[in-house]
Amino acid sequence: MSNLAATELVAPSGVGRMYTARRPVRLGDVSRGGRLRLDAIARYLQDVATDDALDAGLVNAMGWVVRRTMFRVEGPPALNDVLELTTCCTGSGRSWAERRTSIRGQSGSIEAVSSWIQVDTTTGRPLRLDDGFFDSYGESAAGRRVSPSLTLPAPPPDQKGWACSFRVTDLDPFGHVNNAAQWAMLIELLGCGAAVGTFEIEYICPVDIDDRLSLVVDGTMAWLVADGSPRTAFRWSPPSGT
Repeated sequence: MSNLAATELVAPSGVGRMYTARRPVRLGDVSRGGRLRLDAIARYLQDVATDDALDAGLVNAMGWVVRRTMFRVEGPPALNDVLELTTCCTGSGRSWAERRTSIRGQSGSIEAVSSWIQVDTTTGRPLRLDDGFFDSYGESAAGRRVSPSLTLPAPPPDQKGWACSFRVTDLDPFGHVNNAAQWAMLIELLGCGAAVGTFEIEYICPVDIDDRLSLVVDGTMAWLVADGSPRTAFRWSPPSGT
């Protein structure tokens, strides 16, 4: 078992806090083929994590930002499916935690894991996890310590990309481009909203609306780059055996 957060789908410990929510797949969340899009999956993961933190009574429930996410789409859920989302903590560190989430519906299922950093909502600086966090999530984490280090490689040197941009409506309360909007960029690259396989994203640096961005692609990897510096890295792979 790796100690790098969100690099493998670790099985939940089976003890401690586990939060479950249900939601239908709406029209605005599906592709032309009526299947749940990658950016919608990212939103669902964000929503259930926030709902869990609020339900747990965390003082800083809104002060979490995603560092890395990996999910395996075994079959994209369909329009009007009622999904069950179950999430729990599977590891922690000084200012970060790993969260596993399972999404199951009538038409498909998704297994996901994310590394989250707790930050001060005013300054954006990391905050040490406090007793309130461990009172809620310590048992389910079962003592597993994880590192928030990133693992995806840098883009090839001098690799050319094409210009891309985001909208003002893509900004989050911290003034940066939100997670789902960056997943939407991957959808544009793949040419389809819904897909099966394994998908990874690492948020290296915040993406700002005024950044002069380019999308660099190399095989099954892509990067959002600003002024020669990668901001976000993507990697995807088809299901095993294909």
